[in-house]
Amino acid sequence: MTGRPGSTGRTGTTGRVGRGGGQASAGELLELVRSGRAVTRGALQQVTGLSRATVGQRLDRLFRAGWLREGAGGPVDSPLGGRPSITLEFDDSHAVVLAADLETRHARAAVLSLTGEILAEHSGTLVIQDGPGAVLGELGRWFAELLEKAGHRAAEVCGVGLAVPGPVDTDTGRVVQPPIMPGWDGYDIRGRMAGAFTEHTGAPPVPVLVDNDANLMAYGEQRTGYSGCSAFVLVKVSTGIGAGVVVDGSIYRGIDGGAGDIGHIRVGAEAQCRCGSYGCLAAVASGGAVARRLAEAGVPAASGSDVRDLLASGHPEAAALAREAGRMVGDVLATVVTLLNPGVLMIAGDLAGTSFLTGVRELLYQRALPRSTAHLDVVTSRLGERAGLIGAGALVVEHLYAPERVEERLLALGM
Repeated sequence: MTGRPGSTGRTGTTGRVGRGGGQASAGELLELVRSGRAVTRGALQQVTGLSRATVGQRLDRLFRAGWLREGAGGPVDSPLGGRPSITLEFDDSHAVVLAADLETRHARAAVLSLTGEILAEHSGTLVIQDGPGAVLGELGRWFAELLEKAGHRAAEVCGVGLAVPGPVDTDTGRVVQPPIMPGWDGYDIRGRMAGAFTEHTGAPPVPVLVDNDANLMAYGEQRTGYSGCSAFVLVKVSTGIGAGVVVDGSIYRGIDGGAGDIGHIRVGAEAQCRCGSYGCLAAVASGGAVARRLAEAGVPAASGSDVRDLLASGHPEAAALAREAGRMVGDVLATVVTLLNPGVLMIAGDLAGTSFLTGVRELLYQRALPRSTAHLDVVTSRLGERAGLIGAGALVVEHLYAPERVEERLLALGM
């Protein structure tokens, strides 16, 4: 469960691509083109060791499926000159992806291209406590409306990606004991979402992939802005606190999806957490915790989003409490940074502003080993509220266009 859904072909000692010593498949050729490692027929022959005829046969299957197209002429392959080689491109126009990012009281949904461009988007109130049946049913309606808005047919959808605010067993797509998702534990999210999609669009069910929101935010941010960073950590501080970790381009999930749940690290406080325990980081330093302290002081605030609005307006007490929360989170992150030695630590979510970030930096640089922070960039989100959507879309694409799954899908299409 620690790897990215789908992988490139294994490379043997000769540097040629082919699984288990065999010949490279059509799926592996597509992966080479998508990754930019080989984008001409000649380059594919060189990387894989396949003959010209075999490469042509493999590519023909991909062309007939509509997954490849020819681009502009590339550089001349031969030092003796001649006609420029025709480049190959992944054709992202043959399908679209649906994605949604669920929070406790709000959700965002979108139609995306296969290369991550948002084609249509909607956000609105969707209360996680209303339960999975109601929430996923409403998402199905949103998706149908978004497809119409984007000008795409439901038959063009190849999959759905969902980001949820709880730990997920990605093998089953079910959340596992989520503290802030009552009624969702063990629920068949994939089945209900696929059914809601069919109910509202009339199209056959499509694959549904589910992952934790911080994981998918981290995946989206790392792929789009920090692809060269081999160890990337994103910390989301909203109603709760969670972290997503991307190592060598793959989401690190742990044994059963519990990696990154730093909001439930005990920090010695007496406050009771929503998980039922006392002293969790989320109980004293999350957006919800800051909102409670503001409310106790007579400042109207009921959620992390309310705190975000107060911070944006320059509210002094909100800023002071956000900085204090940042210091508590920074103290925990000193251990995280020492353990993982990331190149980028990104702060995201409702509290991800100057006050909170200042507090994080104060304690992080005070407590972590200098060697662990010497090459560390502490930054805020680039994608903002779209990070989870883009990560969820990428999760679906990487799953469906993984080499082994490409072979399965081509066979299903009779190619």
